[in-house]
Order: sequence, then structure tokens, then C-alpha cells
Amino acid sequence: MTTRHTADPTPHATAPDLDADAIEAAAERIGNVVVATPLQLSERLSANTGAQVYLKREDLQSVRSYKIRGAYNVMSLLTEAERQAGVVAASAGNHAQGVAYAARTMQIHSRIYVPTNTPKQKRDRIRWHGGDFVELIAVGDTYDAAAAAAQADVLETGATWIHAFDDTRTAAGQGTIAKEIVEQLGVTPDLVVIPVGGGGALAGMVTYLRAHSPEVRIVGVEPTGAVSMSAALVEGGPVTLTDIDPFVDGAAVKRIGALGHRVMADAGATVAQHPDLPPSGTVHRGHEQLPAGATHITHVDEGAICSAMLELYQNEGIIAEPAGALAATVLEDLPIEPGWNVVCLLSGGNNDVSRYGEIIERSLVHRGLKHYFLVDFPQEPGALRRFLDEVLGPDDDVTLFEYVKRNNRETGAALVGVELGAPEGLGPLLARMDASRLKCERLEPGSPAYRYLT
Repeated sequence: MTTRHTADPTPHATAPDLDADAIEAAAERIGNVVVATPLQLSERLSANTGAQVYLKREDLQSVRSYKIRGAYNVMSLLTEAERQAGVVAASAGNHAQGVAYAARTMQIHSRIYVPTNTPKQKRDRIRWHGGDFVELIAVGDTYDAAAAAAQADVLETGATWIHAFDDTRTAAGQGTIAKEIVEQLGVTPDLVVIPVGGGGALAGMVTYLRAHSPEVRIVGVEPTGAVSMSAALVEGGPVTLTDIDPFVDGAAVKRIGALGHRVMADAGATVAQHPDLPPSGTVHRGHEQLPAGATHITHVDEGAICSAMLELYQNEGIIAEPAGALAATVLEDLPIEPGWNVVCLLSGGNNDVSRYGEIIERSLVHRGLKHYFLVDFPQEPGALRRFLDEVLGPDDDVTLFEYVKRNNRETGAALVGVELGAPEGLGPLLARMDASRLKCERLEPGSPAYRYLT
């Protein structure tokens, strides 16, 4: 993953300062619209960690994510002239729903730009929330491309851009989550885990927690394929990632907001090791310890996120989108001490049911249960039967078999997907393949052939 420095494209020189007072004011402003979501004890995650783990259920907002907090706060501060001129937003889907909801509630016309890969479920919800007051425009394949189109619209029409994260008013609205957590828990939490996309919620929550509970530990979590906050802290300022994995669409941002970076840098944030980022002696270290008052950024693999999503669904009955499960995913990797009060922000529940096939696939690969091979079969009767009898183990299953017979060749290659009964079965499977007279080539995750396949 390479990075390049660019100027901050979204300055907000006229926006008010972000501080605890601004967050308190935002809480008053949005109180009649935003749901005070439950702080729910997770018995499973508590048992897994030895701590008291609570989920802040922002998936239960009217738009199924916390994004309504920031969007409504900004739009409630618009002047009458700004309302008449309309608003423009760019979003991976959740912020768009917040803007759409506010637009219809306040009767402000809006144009919302989303990436073309935004799940259909999110697009349908945006239209439903906005009704006649929203025009939805799909452009580009990342949030950043949609944001560029939104900026061009603002320059041409004079509409007000409602930024998804890099605006102190947006961050103040998101910061109200921290205020609710402290009030609902009744004591200062030992650790708060926050998902990171553009950094707006992180900036607001860190600002409030550091003002009211300076000893709390704060961990921000990014998807491994989009570590824009980590890159900014390592490089000393926001940079644009040249390549990201768009799977965690709610957090797949190429460039972190300047506001989020500034807040984290001022908080002395440390950064977990990432193979694609250069090390830095001042901020780069692992998360082997979390002293009181620590502020830390780490990342989790997309496959691990998928496993966490499935666990939340199967055990708690919670439908979380990939970005929504980020905070819960990292828990077992953190040095959590028994008895701690730990709060994870479950940030969104806008998941398209059509994505579950890919979610299950990524989870199986991450857990070491799913593997793919190119197998050169002799073109003779019984070849497949010998593969099933001699190569596969008793708990292994063929989940994919694609074969095209070549009449002018003695052998033909088949693409074979195998699901193991346990991760430890891979070594014996490879040994049986080596011992057979079949030529078997494993497709390694991350290779060009594997990426084409999946």
C-alpha cells in the first residue's frame, strides 16, 4: 500500500471549535430526533475476555447507524438562505441516510452522492428516508470519488456540503455517543473501542471522553484494507491511500479527515504495526499494553470482521454491517484485564442480505477452513473418485468443482474448492496431495489468481 501527500481538500475554517461544550450543545439540539440507544451487556464477549463488555447499539437508530447524529446537528444549524439553496452530501451509505432523514424532516432539498458499489439495501433506505427531498447519484467506486463529485456540485450550485466526518459540527453530533455512554454506564469505562472510517465519530468521542474521563483507554479500529488514520499518524498528516479494499464500505476511506487526525495526534495516539506502512519510532508500536489514558489505533482483517458479523448474528441476533462489527472484532486481540468495563460501539446495521455469501466465504478463508486448488486430473474413468477417496479427509468437503474436458490432452485442470472440518486438516490434505499422482497447485490468498477467483 503506497501513500501520497495531498493538500486537505475539505477545510472548514468557519466551523466552530470541537470541544465538550459543543458536544453538550449538540446533544440538546438533536435530543428530540436521535434515539438514546441501549448500552447492552454481551454475555458472550464478556465471557471471552473476562471483562464486562457492553455494546453501544447504534444499529438501533432510526437510520440504523450513528450517522444521523452528525447530519442532523449540522443541518439544524443552517441559515434560512442555506436551507433554501439545498444541501449536498457524499457517503458510503449511512451518512446519506442521516442526511436524507434530516432533509425530509426539515424539508430541505438534498443531492446525495454515493459510490457505485454502495449496497442496494443502503440505496433503497436512502430513498425511503428522504422521499421527495433527496436525489441519489451514484458515481465512482469509492467514497473519495463520490466526495469529489459532491464538491464539484457545491462549487457549481452554491449548495451547502454536509460533510460525513471532516466538520466539527458533524463530529460534535457523533460525540454525543460518548456522552450517552458515560451517563448510561454510571461509571468511567476502562476501555472504549470505536470504529474508524473518516474519523468523525472518533474525533467527537475522543474529545468528550478526554474532557470528562481522561483516564479512559480509547482504541480506534480500522479495516486492514483501509488504514487511512494509521497512515496519517505514521506520516505526520493526512495522506491519500492509492489502494483500499472496499469490502468494509462504511469505513473504506482513502484519506482520513484532517479533524480526526488532529484530534488523535493531539491525544498522542499510538499505531499498531501494519505490513504496508513504514515504521515510526514515535508513534508505531503494537498494542501489547494499554495503560490508563492510552489512545491507540489498530486494524483488523476483513475476514475476521466477517467472522464477528456471523457471531453477532448467530449468538446475539444482531445484524451488523461490516463497519458496524469493527469494534467487536478486535476485542480478543486487545490486552483487556479481568473486571474492566469495556464499551464497543456497534456503529451500523445496514447490511444487504445478498452479501452474506461473500461474508461466509471470507470468514471461512480467515479461519483457515476454505482453500482452493488447481488439480490436473487424468482424463480417464474413476479419476474423480480416486481424488475423493485418496486425497480428501473424512471431514473435508468439495464446495466448488469446475472442469472443462480437453479431448486432445491426457489431463485436464479442474478448479476445486475444499472446506476443511478443522484448520489443522490443511497439512495432512497437502501431504495426501503430494503423495497422489495428481498435480495439485494451491491458490494462495492474495495472489492474482486467488483475487480473480474470489
